[in-house]
Amino acid sequence: MPDVLTLKEAAAWLRLSERALYDLARARRLPAAQIGGKWLFPRARLASWLAEQAEAGEVAAPPLPILAGSHDPLLDWAVRQSGCGLALRAGGSLDGLAALAEGQALAAATHLLDPDTGAFNEPAVRDLLAGRGVVGIIWAWREQGLLLAPGNPSGIHRVQDLARPGLRIIGRQPRAGSHVLLMHLLAEAGLRLEAIGFLPEPALAEDEVAAAVAEDRADAGFGIRAEAAARGLDFVPLVRERFDLVMRRRAYFEPPLQALFRFARSAGFAARAAWMGGYDITETGQVAFNP
Repeated sequence: MPDVLTLKEAAAWLRLSERALYDLARARRLPAAQIGGKWLFPRARLASWLAEQAEAGEVAAPPLPILAGSHDPLLDWAVRQSGCGLALRAGGSLDGLAALAEGQALAAATHLLDPDTGAFNEPAVRDLLAGRGVVGIIWAWREQGLLLAPGNPSGIHRVQDLARPGLRIIGRQPRAGSHVLLMHLLAEAGLRLEAIGFLPEPALAEDEVAAAVAEDRADAGFGIRAEAAARGLDFVPLVRERFDLVMRRRAYFEPPLQALFRFARSAGFAARAAWMGGYDITETGQVAFNP
């Protein structure tokens, strides 16, 4: 190993991505010098810096390539087809942000409405990940609404109809973005939670909502148009929501996320989104917020 390392050599030695090391060097957060347009790193001083960071407890293991948080069928498909290597850990938008905050995920999928501002995701991220250096990247805009049996035999046309006695409504887990959004819609309609005939066990993903209605275990559910179309269900649109992927700024440049977003720019991805229905991908890959 030479006494002076190039950016590539130093990144490999530190087990960091070249982009992450470049950002540290530019910010003067480690020993480095830019000579002739190239970054060079004195190995001995770099080793001392690393030891100091370890003693201060500031060096943490990089998060595993896990995408935690909300379930989205287009995202699931793209992760598989892109070969990006991300593992999916569904659990709801709030759980995804918690996993990101705890270093247990590389990114979090979220669609959380802030009732006070009408904004998606940024208020929750500012609250739960303040000072963490994160960025929100748009995955897609989605249509959320009521999933109903074919032909709508229960005659449900608006959110107020969910309070009709005798209806079986399939809900979502409390930390899911869809649950947060539905609670907001119910409150705006002047409906109390107790007035809705929710089934005892909530659905843990979008496809479980559609399955419950398709299999006549529920009369209605709240979810996305894509899942209604996949099951041949009727759909009453209520909200257009933004679904984001939240990550630390440096993580955006990691190979798994770069591979995923590169695939999301392909013709095959656009064709799949159109076939599934209920998606607007014109802003996919754009920065939604950078607090």
